[in-house]
Amino acid sequence: MDPLTHLLDGPRARRAFALRVVMAPKWSIDVQDQAPLTVIAMLSSGAWLVADNEQLELQPGDVALVRGPGPYIVTDDPFRIPDVIVHPGQLCSSPSGQDLQLSMKRGMRTWGNTAAGQTTMLIGTYETDAEVSSAVTAALPRVAVVPAHEIDPALVRFLEREIASDAPGQGSTIDRLLDVLLVHTIRAWAKLHPHTARGWLAGGHDPLVAQALALFHESPADAWTLESLSHRLNVSRGTLASRFRSIVGEPPMTYLTNWRMLLASELLANPQLTTAQIAAEVGYGTPFALSSAFKRRFGLSPTGYRRRSYPRTEAAGNAVVP
Repeated sequence: MDPLTHLLDGPRARRAFALRVVMAPKWSIDVQDQAPLTVIAMLSSGAWLVADNEQLELQPGDVALVRGPGPYIVTDDPFRIPDVIVHPGQLCSSPSGQDLQLSMKRGMRTWGNTAAGQTTMLIGTYETDAEVSSAVTAALPRVAVVPAHEIDPALVRFLEREIASDAPGQGSTIDRLLDVLLVHTIRAWAKLHPHTARGWLAGGHDPLVAQALALFHESPADAWTLESLSHRLNVSRGTLASRFRSIVGEPPMTYLTNWRMLLASELLANPQLTTAQIAAEVGYGTPFALSSAFKRRFGLSPTGYRRRSYPRTEAAGNAVVP
């Protein structure tokens, strides 16, 4: 299973923050929400996105992915001083601290400095650590922009309609559409930038590495070693290790460990699963072996991670080994 497929099949966006933003000149928004991932789809007019001192112009139909948690600015002029600050929890204020929540609300999931402005865009934000999507987006630059002709406009229009809707199941529909838009955007960016993609996203350009990644993703619980993997692929250990590290950026077994930890972090969202069951799912013989590896990766035990990231499952914590 490749990471993009897993992104859709596993735990994913849940009650994602999604808005239709309407702005009239002059405007500048300093986004300091610390969200791990944001999707911006331009609908009309244009805007500038400024992150890490890089200025990127967005045109109608473009879709941008912004990796957090660092701040960035969306504006009609890259040299304009921001007049709105978005804080963690999607609270917004003026630079002086004035609350702008109500004054910029424009109806059903619509927000902006006017009710009918020149610039409209859709904003979809993954507000919590979506660990597997972090593995996916880690292969991307800080900001990835895909031009309009590379993304099916029907998908963006569908998302826009759902954001403006109050129909039953609308929240879940927005989450799923946001996931699909994310995957299509990553695919398009990888196609446009075959020589600058990193990590697993670059692995598809080398048949040997692609096969190794496929085995890891399809069977993470198998007792893989470098020797067994190279034997399965009918190459020497040295050849496999060299090519994998050169393309993906880390040794095969390191990649596998990180992938298993990301899967485990997702499985903790299910309150019915004990640590022992999760350990078996991701290739660890005992819950204590998983716990030790998990602490090295995340700095928390599985129990601590579950309580922090999935508070609604805390009632099941007595089934989880610390």
